[in-house]
Amino acid sequence: MLRLPNSPGALGRVCQLLADAKVGIQAMSLEPTGILRLVVDNPLSAAGLLTEMKYAVDQRDVLFIQLPNDAGGLYKATRLLSNVGINVEYAYGSSDEGQAMAAVVIGVDDVQRASMAAGV
Repeated sequence: MLRLPNSPGALGRVCQLLADAKVGIQAMSLEPTGILRLVVDNPLSAAGLLTEMKYAVDQRDVLFIQLPNDAGGLYKATRLLSNVGINVEYAYGSSDEGQAMAAVVIGVDDVQRASMAAGV
C-alpha cells in the first residue's frame, strides 16, 4: 500500500516504474483518498523500487483467491473466514461475465489463519 498525490499522472508514474522494472500488476485498488493497494508478481522488487523512488510503502500479506464466478461464490469464501473469527478489513476483485472464475483480494487481520480457513 502507498499513498498517491491527487494529481494527474500519479497512478501512471507508479505503473510506468513497475512496467520498466518488469513487475506485473495482478490486482489494484485506488481509493479517493489516494491509497493505492497493489498485488504484484514480484513484491520485493516492487517495494524496493518504490521505496527508492521515495514512496512510503507499507507491505502486508493478503489473500489473493480465485473463486467460482457465480451467485454465492464470494459468500462461501467470506463465510469460511467469519466462521473462524477472521475479520475482513478490505476486499476488491474482478470477474468477466461468462468466465468461470473471479479473482478477489482480501485484506484480513490474520492471513495465515485465513489462508488455512479458506483452503488456499
